[in-house]
Amino acid sequence: MAKQTVAEQFIDVLVRAGVQRMYGVVGDSLNPVVDAVRRNRSIEWVHVRHEEVAAFAAGAEAQLTGKLAACAGSCGPGNLHLINGLYDAHRSMAPVLALASHIPSSEIGTGYFQETHPDQLFRECSHYSELISNPAQMPRVLQTAIQHAVGRGGVSVISLPGDIAAQAAPQRSIEHALVTRRPTVRPGDAELDVFARLVNGANKVALFCGSGTAGSHDEVMAFAERVKAPVGHALRGKEWIQYDNPYDVGMSGLLGYGAAYEAMHECDLLILLGTDFPYNAFLPDDVTIVQVDVRPEHLGRRSKLDLAVWGDVGETLRCLTPKVREKSDRKFLNRMLKKHSDALEGVVKAYTRKVDKHVPIHPEYVASVLDEEAADDAVFTVDTGMCNVWAARYLTPNGKRRVIGSFTHGSMANALPQAIGAQFLDRRRQVVSMSGDGGFTMLMGDFLTLVQYELPVKVVLFNNSSLGMVELEMMVEGLPAYGTTNHNPDFAAIANAAGAYGVRVEKPKDLRDALRGAFRHKGPALVDVVTDPHALSIPPKITGEQIGGFALSVGKVVLDGGVGKMVQLARSNLRNVPRP
Repeated sequence: MAKQTVAEQFIDVLVRAGVQRMYGVVGDSLNPVVDAVRRNRSIEWVHVRHEEVAAFAAGAEAQLTGKLAACAGSCGPGNLHLINGLYDAHRSMAPVLALASHIPSSEIGTGYFQETHPDQLFRECSHYSELISNPAQMPRVLQTAIQHAVGRGGVSVISLPGDIAAQAAPQRSIEHALVTRRPTVRPGDAELDVFARLVNGANKVALFCGSGTAGSHDEVMAFAERVKAPVGHALRGKEWIQYDNPYDVGMSGLLGYGAAYEAMHECDLLILLGTDFPYNAFLPDDVTIVQVDVRPEHLGRRSKLDLAVWGDVGETLRCLTPKVREKSDRKFLNRMLKKHSDALEGVVKAYTRKVDKHVPIHPEYVASVLDEEAADDAVFTVDTGMCNVWAARYLTPNGKRRVIGSFTHGSMANALPQAIGAQFLDRRRQVVSMSGDGGFTMLMGDFLTLVQYELPVKVVLFNNSSLGMVELEMMVEGLPAYGTTNHNPDFAAIANAAGAYGVRVEKPKDLRDALRGAFRHKGPALVDVVTDPHALSIPPKITGEQIGGFALSVGKVVLDGGVGKMVQLARSNLRNVPRP
């Protein structure tokens, strides 16, 4: 029986860890590994056009499943292209194993062609980054990398010279059981007792939820009912906490709306649940704050805490709720629900005024119609910038939909690559890329990946011929917009020329039929919607103080354009508020 090569052993370990595909671009030092994939029927090589796309796709797959995903790049420039997508995966706590193939081991340190030091380069965007310089290191180093990625939630990187990958693997190498799932973490009884005393002693409790509430919707709702707490959320918490939520007071942050900001500042006790919300300008500094997070390094790095609780949100609330006395006073909750409804009612007119006739098309209208036409279990991938605004305000969560974006790393061009990973995971599920023209053109080459693999991703392109969010940033700083204009082609024509389905929409009356046609099409499709570049403007009344403190002003004032379906949710919740 022929001996396995190190490359073959590497792929076998990944398969044992549950990896079903590896995204990347082939080349020289990576060839032994790609050939090992070719000969292994349990794993697929996905040939993308840019390694950055490979990392984003793997990160999206890992976010949707919670399981390990993999990507690879050849030596030097090849694996360097992975780094942006790996930063995003790492900051999103997505378990990703990246293979950075390397120059011949005998040439390391000599300034050889394409030489870099990937084991050093990737340290900041990974939990584990190591070089395999001897076949005897396999598979222990790889197994250690996998357990770092899965156990800690994030990226691990293996640097592997091509000549080492092609060598024979030791016959009696050590293999052990792999960790493929993370456990729940329960805080200690002493912390729970202190937590319960703080809750019992507070008259007005507010909750602010992030992505760490995933899978804990029932526990959060039960706790909110017990203590009569308004529930706000960050952008990454929206999909997990806003649906079926009679305590919803909206979102805080740069894209915020409703009464979340007020609830957080007018309460006695603010409980931060599974959020590493980065904008401390929105957090109060004069109320008691408790933070619950499964990663202890997140505790207290955004605000001063009165109690830090290391634990999984669901498990913590299951332990805490029985210890807390039920509150009967709903005055604070009802007042915040009323504020939330009033805040949305006051701006929704901007959304309803003749938007179905406005040319260029209001992007708010596009997002609203998309929300109505998309499947109940659709996966939306969302470009950074203005698309974040439309997703935050117009996509309606329901417990089945998913929304993936570069919400922590904030990279442009993430939506199309993430859609590739989401669609490979399940070709039958509807995947919609909400792309801006700036982000789409940055990695437009990988639209061809959709065509090559016949992936039925639907790209809805918000084409305002500008870098809209950057223009807004310049405006609030008192600067003229400069360097933000895109001279765009007819993207639908490009899609059709590539062999996909493409349709261009310039009038609102054509939008709904265009989306329906794209959704009916069995392959990849692009809907190029020409939108109004001035749709998101500074509020008509804005103070000098607000201009000087944009972060605060945007969180407290909904920008012109309304919030679509959010007002309907607020109205529904307000009906449940008892009248005196």
